[in-house]
Amino acid sequence: MAMTQTQRFGIFAALALVMAATRIHHSTLHHFDALPDASWGVFFLAGFWLRGAARWAFPLLMAEAVLIDYVVITHLGIDFWSHYCVSAGYWFLIPSYGALWLGGSWLAKHQVGLRLSTLALAVVALLVSESLCYLISNGSFYWISANVPAPRSFAAWFENLGDWYLPFLQTTALYVGLGAVLHVLAVQVARLAQHRGQTQH
Repeated sequence: MAMTQTQRFGIFAALALVMAATRIHHSTLHHFDALPDASWGVFFLAGFWLRGAARWAFPLLMAEAVLIDYVVITHLGIDFWSHYCVSAGYWFLIPSYGALWLGGSWLAKHQVGLRLSTLALAVVALLVSESLCYLISNGSFYWISANVPAPRSFAAWFENLGDWYLPFLQTTALYVGLGAVLHVLAVQVARLAQHRGQTQH
């Protein structure tokens, strides 16, 4: 479904708003309450809907994520760089979120419309990109952060990976699923409007 630049900006604004509304309550806390952080789902959906706009959309979403973290942490009276979750590994959020963006972008390139094959591709793209994002973000924190006590070991890391993987996957899948429903509705409405326009002429 081709989009105008105005529609792209509108989608970007909506995704940015969703991330702001959810991340501000969960920034660097990793809690899964009534309204979990939508950041991972936002980057995947942005890659899908805004494919071709990565030069401006991805940096802006990254800047928003960091700004939210900064505002939340400093509002608590804590120095940003001394917070538990902010370490050298924090910079690896860029490739982590980049993996999600690329997953959504890959899906947009290879999807074949509203078919079961597209659903299968979506599942694969989400699982691979979310797993890669999780591996990078979790691994960088575990192996680089000074806040993880020594000695470190692969056994302890794998245990930590297992503890948090499913909650992150479930949350990401929830938001991507909601985005997919909205996408299907938008496509159907566009088709209906196009059909009506053709019948009237």
